[in-house]
Amino acid sequence: MSRLQGKTAVVTGGGTGIGLGAAKRFVDEGAFVYIFGRRQEQLDAALAQLGSSARAVRGSVTDLSDLDRLYATVKDERGNVDVLFANAGTGAFAPLGQITVEHYDQIFDVNVRGLVFTVQKALPLMRRGSSIILTGSSTGVMGTPQFSIYSATKAAIRNLARSWALDLRGTGIRVNVLSPGPTKTELALEVVGEEAFDALGSSTPIGRVGDPSETGAVAAFLASSDSSYMTGGEVFVDGGLAQV
Repeated sequence: MSRLQGKTAVVTGGGTGIGLGAAKRFVDEGAFVYIFGRRQEQLDAALAQLGSSARAVRGSVTDLSDLDRLYATVKDERGNVDVLFANAGTGAFAPLGQITVEHYDQIFDVNVRGLVFTVQKALPLMRRGSSIILTGSSTGVMGTPQFSIYSATKAAIRNLARSWALDLRGTGIRVNVLSPGPTKTELALEVVGEEAFDALGSSTPIGRVGDPSETGAVAAFLASSDSSYMTGGEVFVDGGLAQV
């Protein structure tokens, strides 16, 4: 398939996990992809898989100068952004009564503040027909013990998409949320642990955890003109976890 032939995509958090799964699919469908992340080792390993149709820029979504440098690079080399997958995120457990200011600030700084400015700073490079994809989560519509702050950031992202769809009315730029459920990524295994994570996957109607390639396939749909009549929406790729 070549639904993204000639398109330029930016994927934050693109060195591993869901971001890398989407980057692979975007390249397979004809896009040139910029992956953005904090760790050079992971970016280099990702580029080895993505090949010549990808470029890595190191930086953090929490550093506005890093985001400026990312988009300056894209503008100089490609001129515009057709697809933005604002995917960078973080999470950690803390039950009510043990939530610290540091815990709150870290998660909101990456998941909400970082996402807001990732999108806003990309807008001057976006044109009619461009697609913005925000990574949400099944936790954004569920109660999850010890995970309230992370879950709250994902609920915030859902409303950002609704509001931004109205802000972008008339521009031809679409914005939608892609909300994964239990998907086997480095971050998920680090936060939850493999045994507990596999148990969570077993509790879904499909009966297993997801693979980043499955989320990447849905990201490619949202990136392409196949989803041209979708904006302000949310697509769950969660094995049915939050649906039943």
